[in-house]
Amino acid sequence: MNLNRVFILGNLTRDPENRTLPSGQPVANFGIATNRFFTDKNGTKQKQAEFHNIVTFGRLAEIASQYLQKGGLVLIEGRLQTRNWEDQNGVKHYRTEIIAERMQLGPRGLKGGSILAQDGESQDNLPSKNNLSSPKEDIPIIEEGNPASNDHNSEKEIDVKDIPF
Repeated sequence: MNLNRVFILGNLTRDPENRTLPSGQPVANFGIATNRFFTDKNGTKQKQAEFHNIVTFGRLAEIASQYLQKGGLVLIEGRLQTRNWEDQNGVKHYRTEIIAERMQLGPRGLKGGSILAQDGESQDNLPSKNNLSSPKEDIPIIEEGNPASNDHNSEKEIDVKDIPF
């Protein structure tokens, strides 16, 4: 059994760069920085940054280009992929990227929520940029292959006594 799954939570290092493949499919590339905090052998607290290259396709690329911007917090779920190419001088280059399959945006505005997006799904219910800080915002959660999961109007009331503590 093999597994290639990545979860990254960090801040964008640059705005998404948008382009379109010859097939017409949109692509967005951006970078994310993650921080690691540790104490070195002298007892001094240290912070180390790691930088990741992210690639999104299709509707996920459109959402990334519309809602993401430099400095914003984002959670990416996807897979690792390394590609290689040879430049004009014959030098071989390698680049490891995270191909995003799901994306959740961090908080927006004072009362904002988050948006959960998944590759290959339509998100007609996404709030507009002007609507993101609305206190009664309905945040869509899209699950792959289940268009009925977009219905968030049928909320079930939960009684506090039903929650196991």
